[in-house]
Amino acid sequence: MTAWDRHLPDAAATAQAGAALGEAVAAGDVVGLIGDLGAGKTALVQAAVAAVGAPVAATSPTFTLVNEHRGGRLPVYHADLYRIEKARELDEIGLDEIMRRGDGVVFVEWADRFDVLPRDHLRVELMVDGDGRRLRVDGTGPRGQRAAAAWAAALGVLG
Repeated sequence: MTAWDRHLPDAAATAQAGAALGEAVAAGDVVGLIGDLGAGKTALVQAAVAAVGAPVAATSPTFTLVNEHRGGRLPVYHADLYRIEKARELDEIGLDEIMRRGDGVVFVEWADRFDVLPRDHLRVELMVDGDGRRLRVDGTGPRGQRAAAAWAAALGVLG
């Protein structure tokens, strides 16, 4: 199973999902996060970064555009495209280079604003759903499908 969804009733469930994501990702994975403001993208990434074992808590890279977290089981790159206005600005932050390197996992918030994701990635969409969130996941190629399946298994979403 590479596409699945799950209701996250509260912030604790979002953190649990993020921690399971952090356990499921591997070097070379690219995770595109999509959702409105306040949907929980940064909270999910924060929990994933903590699960990877980064010694410093993840913060939103809205103003720095890309944060790098080292010291865990693999490097984590956390990009936020919210403040990017033109595609040419993407060259300045070096996102393509980071994704090509493949030495860590790359999380890209607001990934739907520009065509930046490789063909093979994990697509994560978060939406407000009542008092909680709706998490929709899809792996778009072999690597993304592996990550989606590993994440589903860690959360018990199989079946």
